[in-house]
Amino acid sequence: MLDFSIYGVNKAFIYIKDKNISKTEENNKDNTEEIMEFSNSKEEKSEIAKEDIKEEIWQIEIPKINLVAPISEGTSQEVMLEYVGHFEDTSKWQGNVGLAAHNRGYPINYFAKLKELKKGDKVIYKTKNGKKTYLVNVIKIIKDTDWSYLQKTKENKITLITCVENKPNQRLCIQGVEIKEE
Repeated sequence: MLDFSIYGVNKAFIYIKDKNISKTEENNKDNTEEIMEFSNSKEEKSEIAKEDIKEEIWQIEIPKINLVAPISEGTSQEVMLEYVGHFEDTSKWQGNVGLAAHNRGYPINYFAKLKELKKGDKVIYKTKNGKKTYLVNVIKIIKDTDWSYLQKTKENKITLITCVENKPNQRLCIQGVEIKEE
């Protein structure tokens, strides 16, 4: 375990002591303690915070249904219990971005209101690369084996897929095309 203490006004000092040492080593504090200095300037903190946030942003927003949800790689049960899942074989930025989520029956059902979307509704997609806005132009019930809507495209699209209630072999597929916002 590490013991952290912070001292200083313009600089932050972190005092680290390894508590998992033998008694003979404990008597020799020079071997068990280290002081590390970190800058505490507002400018550096701001830049570090911006970098951390930029790396972590990956989310979908759908204003019409009040959805703001984090995205994670993959569509396994483990992923979709916490996130909207990204179909690994689809694009993350250019082309066709494919996403899936539960809509009922699980602790987190990000796509619960997806069926309320209409053509022309906005879908906002954010990554560390920036933000894209899409307008829904396809709303279709497809077979659970139909992967054609997830194929690569030159046009920037977003494809959202979820189950259809009481129809295990069908999926709701909503697709949008990117618009340029000013």
